[in-house]
Amino acid sequence: MTSLSYMVMDQGVDGVHSFIHLDAVDSTNSYLRRLLDQGEQLDGLTLVVADHQRAGRGQKGNSWESEDGMNLTFSFLLHPLFLKASEQYLMSQMIALSVEETLSAYTEGVTIKWPNDIYWQDKKISGTLIECDLKGKSVQNCIVGTGLNVNQDCFLSDAPNPVSLKMITGQEHDLGVLLHEVARHFISYVRLAESGDAETIRQRYKQHLYRRDGFHAYEDENGRFSASFLDVEPSGRLLLTDTENKVRRYEFKELRFII
Repeated sequence: MTSLSYMVMDQGVDGVHSFIHLDAVDSTNSYLRRLLDQGEQLDGLTLVVADHQRAGRGQKGNSWESEDGMNLTFSFLLHPLFLKASEQYLMSQMIALSVEETLSAYTEGVTIKWPNDIYWQDKKISGTLIECDLKGKSVQNCIVGTGLNVNQDCFLSDAPNPVSLKMITGQEHDLGVLLHEVARHFISYVRLAESGDAETIRQRYKQHLYRRDGFHAYEDENGRFSASFLDVEPSGRLLLTDTENKVRRYEFKELRFII
């Protein structure tokens, strides 16, 4: 399955207003950013997918390795004015749940590693980069870019723990079907958030977190320690309880999981 077929997406997903399929691009997030900067009228929800992403971007400035035609690299653009700027982390929770629920239909052991990576056991199968524009106290534009390892057999970068769905199941998978399912889940969560039920999303997210139970090893600027999960605040800050029963609070990039 070396070429992409998006016939499933061409048939439409309720809630996707525009679907753009690109042969190659630097990154789908950057492509959407350029359209916004050029003043393109992109109403509703836009979904962009690329066969080849030359400069895929991840969290912390990392790149995203993806063999041509083997994986999913895509971005949503939406305009969630219903979402408060102080609660924009909800978007991260919605896309993480959407990918986790899609993959969990194929295999067990899929969880969400805070803030929004998707893990199978102790290996990374998906990552997301979210870029939001604010308007006053609300989110005006939000670009949600995701890379999902599907049919790639070998990873050449120095990423420590990549895995693909094919490596887990031993089978190739239809990229169009997977994208359709992620989009369907994501739109459902957007509608749930728009209805005012953000708490259901937050609780479901916490139920599916990687390392939700027990004590595990972490590292911050002061060194390594052992702690258990306590909570994730609406702002996205992670709360852990260490072995001395002290609550530790972390923003993005302030904590490393020792795997």
